[in-house]
Amino acid sequence: MTETKQLTCVGCPAGCRITIEMEGGEILSIAGNTCDVGEQYARQEAIMPMRILTSTVKVTDCPYRVLPVTTDREIPLKMIDQAMEIIRTTVVKAPVSFEQVIIENLLDTGANVIASRSLPALH
Repeated sequence: MTETKQLTCVGCPAGCRITIEMEGGEILSIAGNTCDVGEQYARQEAIMPMRILTSTVKVTDCPYRVLPVTTDREIPLKMIDQAMEIIRTTVVKAPVSFEQVIIENLLDTGANVIASRSLPALH
């Protein structure tokens, strides 16, 4: 049975509306993209969507209560809920440096959760 997926490409500012025809997990056709970036994005999105995860973790010994964090590479979209369970239970002690690794190799994806900013310790 043929399945049709519609998506808007985020690979470049054009924001092309892409149509993907699939059957049995195989891509039959991709249409609507105006550049190669759109085709690559559509292929990835159709087979295994990936996302950069941004969130916050709790921080102690600091004037602030939370530290903004992000993954240093994309992780599979289907793993976001599991990743958030780990992030919600993570507590970091200040001081924290920009891009400091907070969680290494999140869910064996090869992605690290890193600090999006530096935070000072209480004086």
